Amino acid sequence: MNPALGLLQPYPFEKLNALKAGLRPPPERTPIALYIGEPRHPTPGLITEALIAHLHGLALYPTTRGQPALREAIARWLTARFGLPAGLLDPERHVLPVNGTREALFALAQAVVDPTRAPLVLMPNPFYQIYEGAALLAGAQPHFLPCRPEHGFIPNFEAVDAATWDRCQLLYLCSPGNPSGAVLGLPTLTRLIELAHTHDFVIAADECYSELYLDESAPPPGLLQAAAAMGNDALSRCICFHSLSKRSNAPGLRSGFVAGDAQLIEGFFNYRTYHGCAMPLPTQSASIAAWSDEHHVRANRALYREKFAAVVEVLDPVLPVTAPAAGFYLWPHTPLPDTEFVRRLFAEEAVTLLPGSFLSRSVDGDNPGADRVRLALVPPLDECLEAAWRIRRFVERL
Repeated sequence: MNPALGLLQPYPFEKLNALKAGLRPPPERTPIALYIGEPRHPTPGLITEALIAHLHGLALYPTTRGQPALREAIARWLTARFGLPAGLLDPERHVLPVNGTREALFALAQAVVDPTRAPLVLMPNPFYQIYEGAALLAGAQPHFLPCRPEHGFIPNFEAVDAATWDRCQLLYLCSPGNPSGAVLGLPTLTRLIELAHTHDFVIAADECYSELYLDESAPPPGLLQAAAAMGNDALSRCICFHSLSKRSNAPGLRSGFVAGDAQLIEGFFNYRTYHGCAMPLPTQSASIAAWSDEHHVRANRALYREKFAAVVEVLDPVLPVTAPAAGFYLWPHTPLPDTEFVRRLFAEEAVTLLPGSFLSRSVDGDNPGADRVRLALVPPLDECLEAAWRIRRFVERL
């Protein structure tokens, strides 16, 4: 077996199951799960209908590059959404469909990291655990950048020394952030692209929460937008990742894309021809329908906006919290250690949250996720409100 497999830590949900083991919440309390970021709004009919209408495509092998119509739909969406110059994106060279961003975020590290040069892969802390696993199995050392409230839950990139940047081969970004919802601004993205050119590394921007923003007049900027704004028309060293899971409430479709630097896309394409992850043709047809429609996305944002307003109003008097700029998580500080808070809340109120320390790594004895919890406001409004009132009662009893 690959010895690097032994370096992988249990996934946060495995740790959560162990934390809850043996607990029996009150039987009169219906369990409410706010720990997992699985969208639960209905999948739009335009997606399911397109999928069903094209099931005959199961009779054919799909290609790794995907249908031209899908790549063209993605390029149109990116151009419109991020205000890119017309013609900047060539669907043949800059876009590649993937089976959800999770597998692509992992696979990219295997394609771009050179394990013979003592590489570092930089990532936010807390983080999506795929980043760490990807780095380890690519033969790199993860290097964690703490996301603290004094910096708006954004890594302090200016605190990274030149020697660390020199060893960096891949930088994972997550904007809007998981779990904080913090958004990287264009000046920060531009500065990171400059650093990538100076120190010879690739930026992998995980933007899967980019369409779940609260202010309709202020959509989060993206990495390709920053590259275009600074005149980097080749999108050099920039790769972004997008998914239909959160944007279109279609997590089971396993559909997303990568886009950016044509040379990186070509190398990643070559890797994927061996990796064997071509998107099925019915999924491609459903994806074309999804990327070509914004009405359902605006309606989706309105549902989250309503839930944030209602839940924050209930929780804020006892558990100070504010709605994030984007995403569907709340990230409050807890009056008890995060694991104790989650364990007791489940035991007493049958509400499951995720301890922040399970999403982070301790560096020099400091875990930036400690004493915080992640609340995923993915259930329907009434369920989210019921959970909020249970949490409030629990905190009031402490």
